[in-house]
Parts: sequence; C-alpha cells; structure tokens
Amino acid sequence: MAHRLQDRQHRLPVAQATVLTLPPASQAKDMRPSWSALESLLCGAFAGAVAKTVIAPLDRTKIIFQVSSKRFSAKEAFRVIYSTYIEGGLFSLWRGNSATMVRVMPYAAIQFCSHEQYKRLLGSCYGFQGKALPPYPRFLAGSLAGTTAAMLTYPLDMVRARMAVTAREMYSNIMHVFVRISQEEGVRTLYRGFTPTILGVIPYAGITFFTYETLKKLHSEKTKRSQPYPYERLAFGACAGLIGQSASYPLDVVRRRMQTAGVTGSSYSTILGTMREIVTHEGVIRGLYKGLSMNWVKGPVAVGISFTTFDITHNLLLKLHQMGNFIH
Repeated sequence: MAHRLQDRQHRLPVAQATVLTLPPASQAKDMRPSWSALESLLCGAFAGAVAKTVIAPLDRTKIIFQVSSKRFSAKEAFRVIYSTYIEGGLFSLWRGNSATMVRVMPYAAIQFCSHEQYKRLLGSCYGFQGKALPPYPRFLAGSLAGTTAAMLTYPLDMVRARMAVTAREMYSNIMHVFVRISQEEGVRTLYRGFTPTILGVIPYAGITFFTYETLKKLHSEKTKRSQPYPYERLAFGACAGLIGQSASYPLDVVRRRMQTAGVTGSSYSTILGTMREIVTHEGVIRGLYKGLSMNWVKGPVAVGISFTTFDITHNLLLKLHQMGNFIH
C-alpha cells in the first residue's frame, strides 16, 4: 500500500506538467488571425512587386501617352520604347520603377490584406463566414480594399507619375521629387488628382476582385476542386484586370493629367475641367481612352501575375504554418 502511494506521488508532477503545456498551444491558435494578416501583407507586397516589375516598360510608355496630346498607336508606342532605349539604355525603360516599388509594395500589401479582412468582416455580417460571399458584398470588399490602399499610399503614386514623364536631370531620386514638389508647388500638390483616383479605384478594385473571386467560385463548383491550377488563376486574373481597367480607364487618364500638370505646363485642377479640355482637344476615344489598347496588354498580365502570385505564396505560407504546428 505504501509503495502504491509513493508511486502515485511520483506520477503526479508528470500529470501537472502535461496540463501546463496546453495554454501555449491555445495561445498559438489565438494568434492565428494576426499571423494571417501578416502573411497577407507579405504575400501582397511580393505579388505587387513581381507584377509591376514585369510590365514596367509598358506602364511607363502608357503614362507618357496619357499625359501628352500625342496620338496613341502601337507603332508610336514602340517608337517611344525604342527611342527611350537608344537614349538612355535598357534600364531607362524601368525609370521610375524604384518609385513604383516603393508605392506598389505597400499598396498591394494593404489591398490584399484589407481584402481578406473585409471579406471576413462582411462574411460575418451577412452570415457567410468561411464561405464565398454573395455578389454585392464580394464587390464591396474589393472596392473597400482598393480605396483603403489608395488613400494610404497616394503621394507615392504622384511621385511615380512625375518620375515616369521627366528626365533624370529634373528628379534624381524619390526624395528629390518629394522635396521639389513640396518647395516649388506646395505640399497639397502631392494629393493633386486624389479625387479621380478614389473615384476610379472604387469600380476598378470592386470589379477586379469581384470578377476574380466569382470565376474561382464558379470553377470550384464546376470542377469540385478547391484550388485552381496556376494557369487557371492567371486566366481568371487576366479577365478580372481586363474588365476592371476598361471600366475605370477615363479616370485613370484624368488623374495622370492632374498629377503631371506641374511639369507639362498644363493647368488641370478639377476632374470635369480636365475631362472637358481632353475631349475638346483630343476627342472622347482618342483622349479619355488613350492607351487603353496597351492597357489591354499590360493590365491583364499584371493583374493575372499579381493574383496568381498572391494566391500561390499565401497558400504556401499557410501550408508551412500548418506543418510547423503539426511538428510542434
């Protein structure tokens, strides 16, 4: 009897030690939402950087046409790219890309991360937690995500536009753009074109995310596969980018004109005034939709790469996280 009592006393600390190891595991589970947000930020930043770097020469060429009265054509676009290459070398085609990276990485990180959070929030509000959202909340989540990202990173977009249409002698680096604009044109100039940007990003981001999420949902229902293949994601993203950018393109032209007014000698100050001047001198199609055909090439490529990169890296991080929990 005494031997059994001693044996139970020896086992008691082991049982207590086992119980004491449980709280950290539950704490790790509680930390999952914050880990998910961090993963979305990292994956979004990486996705944006990859997509924008791939299409940077086309993006720069499009901006040059958007801010000038020069007529757009594929031949003229190629001539601009070729002359830029001859005058400044291969890397001049990526001029302003450093500013793009500084802008697009936080922009894409905030957009993708906030989209995940808005989907979760709207899902709980509409009773679709963990499931695909209905059409209206699906559009709303995308619009809110795009608006949030644009509001927080707008001055960087202004800097990127200025660097794209000027020579290196005028603006040597990103900080130089900020300093010169602030000193010569005032700090408020950093937010010139902000209103058309927000008005454009609401339909653009809403339609883009809505289309991509809808195509993934329809694909899942038809194929019974929870995740599309990478090439399918690219196709879905391309369709989303094509529809979204076509819907909001005139406002994109307006914001570029307003952003670069200080270096082009123009006096664009209001959305309606800018639109009126563009239509009067260049027409509706050749003015407000200038460069759209190039956007049909670069836009779907960029959006397709961006969505695909985000989904693949996000799923990879999720699997690695699950493997880590399983090992521990």
